[in-house]
Amino acid sequence: MAANTTSSSNLLQRYKAKRNFARTPEPPGEVGRTAKALGFVVQKHWASRLHYDFRIELDGVMKSWAVPKGPSLDPVDKRMAVEVEDHPLAYAAFEGTIPPRQYGAGKVIVWDKGVWAPEGDPHAGLRSGNLKFELLGHKLRGRWALVRMKTRDEKKPAWLLIKERDAFARSADEFSVVDAAPDSVASQGMPSKDTADWPPEAVPAALPATLSPQLATRSESPPAAEADWLYEIKFDGYRMLARVDGTEVKLFTRNGHDWTHRLRPLHQALQDRHLPPGWYDGEIVVFGDSGLPDFGALQRSLENERTSAVVFYLFDLPYVGGHDLRAAPLVARRAVLERLLRDHPGGDAVRFSAVFEESAASVLTSACRLGLEGVIAKRKDAPYRSTRGTDWLKLKCGQRQEFVIGGFTEGKGSRTGFGALLLGLHEADGSLRHVGNVGTGFDTGTLSSLHRKLKALERRTSPFAQATLAGRPHWVTPSLVAEVAFSDWTHAGHIRHAVFVGLREDKAATAVEREVDVPKPNDSPAPVRKPGNPPVPAQKPPAPSSVRVTHPERVIDASTGVSKLDLVTFYATVGPLMIEHLRQRPVALMRAPSGIEGELFFQKHVPPSMKMAGVVQLDPALDPGHDPWVAVATRRGLLSAAQWNVVEFHTQNAFARTFEKPNRIVFDLDPGEGVAWAQVQEAAQLTHSLLDHLGLVGFLKTSGGKGLHVVVPVRQQHDWDSVKGFAQAVVRHMSETIPQRFVAKSGPRNRVGKVFVDYLRNGRGATTVSAWSARARPGMGVSVPLDWSELPALRGSDHWHVRNIAERLPIGNRPWNGYARSARSLTPAMKLLGYPP
Repeated sequence: MAANTTSSSNLLQRYKAKRNFARTPEPPGEVGRTAKALGFVVQKHWASRLHYDFRIELDGVMKSWAVPKGPSLDPVDKRMAVEVEDHPLAYAAFEGTIPPRQYGAGKVIVWDKGVWAPEGDPHAGLRSGNLKFELLGHKLRGRWALVRMKTRDEKKPAWLLIKERDAFARSADEFSVVDAAPDSVASQGMPSKDTADWPPEAVPAALPATLSPQLATRSESPPAAEADWLYEIKFDGYRMLARVDGTEVKLFTRNGHDWTHRLRPLHQALQDRHLPPGWYDGEIVVFGDSGLPDFGALQRSLENERTSAVVFYLFDLPYVGGHDLRAAPLVARRAVLERLLRDHPGGDAVRFSAVFEESAASVLTSACRLGLEGVIAKRKDAPYRSTRGTDWLKLKCGQRQEFVIGGFTEGKGSRTGFGALLLGLHEADGSLRHVGNVGTGFDTGTLSSLHRKLKALERRTSPFAQATLAGRPHWVTPSLVAEVAFSDWTHAGHIRHAVFVGLREDKAATAVEREVDVPKPNDSPAPVRKPGNPPVPAQKPPAPSSVRVTHPERVIDASTGVSKLDLVTFYATVGPLMIEHLRQRPVALMRAPSGIEGELFFQKHVPPSMKMAGVVQLDPALDPGHDPWVAVATRRGLLSAAQWNVVEFHTQNAFARTFEKPNRIVFDLDPGEGVAWAQVQEAAQLTHSLLDHLGLVGFLKTSGGKGLHVVVPVRQQHDWDSVKGFAQAVVRHMSETIPQRFVAKSGPRNRVGKVFVDYLRNGRGATTVSAWSARARPGMGVSVPLDWSELPALRGSDHWHVRNIAERLPIGNRPWNGYARSARSLTPAMKLLGYPP
């Protein structure tokens, strides 16, 4: 190919001849002037077959190659690249859909963009069939080569696109850039030299509105492979995340509560530093008289609204400057954070958290001698994960954790306020178990202020699962969380020698349970990286290594480009939340082997040939005469099922072990033709009001499709026919009372302009899509638990989908807190409704 021998007037002749610009949104374009910095673009193109178009700027046009499998960062992979017609420079910014029956019909996105620099004369390289160059893009960086193959088809010369061996190369066994970073970068600016020094894992990403922090797990001993870990002081304060976006700075607790208004001096200090947009992770502390962080002093400063002494120690940086750094190793993220704080100086209110490279034992010993709470051990090469795991370990100087306050005793003698706090922890079933009392560690001011809070929460009944407790305690609504130090646990599960440390305003009482030590940290090394082959950018974490994903590139939903790998990664992400809704319930699985537009298979049985680890067979007696039903027992079961192309998970209304007595009712609000979303919202509110009148508690979730689900936990007292009959009576009452809104009969003709409330979900063997399940519909909406207060702002049932579900993860299942404890007997509601007639 002799790029400089063709006249400029003919460079775009083939391009224009193939297109009807009255129908296609592609730019007609003209030959432009080549800039000093030559641009490149890679466009992801869903034509008759998915492929990637690699284009480089030269001679006022974009020289172009079609790469069927897309680029690979592995020098061993030599990717076929078919030379195609030159494109205008304006095409580099093109995103859109080329209409049917037009050349190249299909969706096009800007998958990567940046600048390229040839090694030597690019025209000579193209003529000789060996063009070497360097890329600085969001996803592709470093040295590359295009090598022409010998071919008989002179109209479409075939080349090979090859990654050269350098610091940005990566083995295909470890990483696939097209699978891990599938999305558009069109909204991102051009990569700069400033970001070139950032870790190669940094990829362009919008700054998320919310972020759930990474959490540490308590460990009974330091990690064995100490060279792989670094150690930080465990600050005696509150975890805090700062979201900086231009002049807007907000401060959030670990549970997502906005504390900006409570920390005005710190807010101002962060604004004064003019840090780039990002999420800055750390902990706020107040130093006591000893010169050490003092949790009590921090609490008093917050209560008195005098927070000028608060210091914010920063230790991590998951997002910054329009980039997602979560896939980068911890040490790389900290290096960027340290440089930013150095380049944006300010006062002492914001500081960088130092690390210690000495042995864990010596660091922990020194921390304990100084009276500090302990040490946090962090794996140096670990990514940032918004969950609790073993990459961060808590090494404490003594026993200390949070407890829920369920009551208090009267003070004795001259003591004012109260005598002791009654402490509890939540069990797996949601019940609150009494684990001991704490009566020391309070000063006079704390006794007085805490007593006022307790009196405001006082109630007549015990919040604890135990029927009685000794003495005559005062019971309170269990909403306050106390941090307590203690010596050890008894065999009966009670704490010894407890000392009150302070109240935890940053932690939800419903999430407090016993901290379990990691018996032995997982010290298995991370995959070995060959010299010169560091990790590369990833817009999302790769699918877990516990399941092998075949055909990861297969498109599940053409409307969004969601691939099979995306789906498996989605279920790995929501698994910890979703498993709570799946355990012990028979499930039905909807499979889409050819994508959601192909044939769908709905099955309650899994043949032996489908080996799904984590999916278990249930007692055949539950469904006599048929193959056994199945249940998803573990998070790995979700991944195994997704590998077998399962898109949707549906559950029945009873646990397998007590199957003949349902423990929930589902009202599926299904809008008919012509029903606006506002009418669906109204229908949900009316359903909620009726259930409240009947003495039942309704929990709300999106269906992920068109409607809403109202789920009612009930006590296991009635059989399937009775529960289904009651649900039908509720729906009939609604349709007779408000016939202009509700209909009790199914069928498209019956529900035009109305909402059909489907009670058939409550029959034996019937199922409803599970919370956190994706839907096999265009857009791939997700069924998400909601608080009733969120309903008015909801845009639709597919408000959350596979692509944006990360925005919802910090909220998780919290809208359904208290679900199990809200189960009511149906008998009073049946009598009130006059059922059975």
